[in-house]
Amino acid sequence: MTPDLVSISFTVNGVPATAAVQPHHTLLDLLRDRLQLTGTKECCAEGECGACTVLLDGRAICSCLVLAAEADGHAVTTIEGLAVNGQLDAVQAAFLEKGAVQCGFCIPGMIMSAKYLLMTNPDPTPAEIQDGLSGNLCRCGGYHRIIEAVAAAAKAGR
Repeated sequence: MTPDLVSISFTVNGVPATAAVQPHHTLLDLLRDRLQLTGTKECCAEGECGACTVLLDGRAICSCLVLAAEADGHAVTTIEGLAVNGQLDAVQAAFLEKGAVQCGFCIPGMIMSAKYLLMTNPDPTPAEIQDGLSGNLCRCGGYHRIIEAVAAAAKAGR
């Protein structure tokens, strides 16, 4: 191993993984470039748009702002990890059902933020949904169906 590399062990989507990463590489770099989990999108690289949102130990984070080495010993869930045995997560299914996918670029981050919102608040009001997704930007500008989808996922989970 090159002396500059940091060896890490973590789980990604429930599967144990190890990697040797450069100290400056972000979790986003690791997920997309090394693990080919390209559902997590790179957009602003400044934590402003939410396109790179994943769950780290069950908490929504911008993977562009976290160093890959910080994932050592932790559990990462990406959009690819939400579906189980080919069955979409309730949030994924609601986004499809409500036509909330639009161009699709921001949707993985929106879904991961919505998943976190519903994990912490299973019955949010529309205002709480807006607040919960406030760190995710959609360039298409169609938030109405996204909010409907999160409300539908919440209703399905009751």
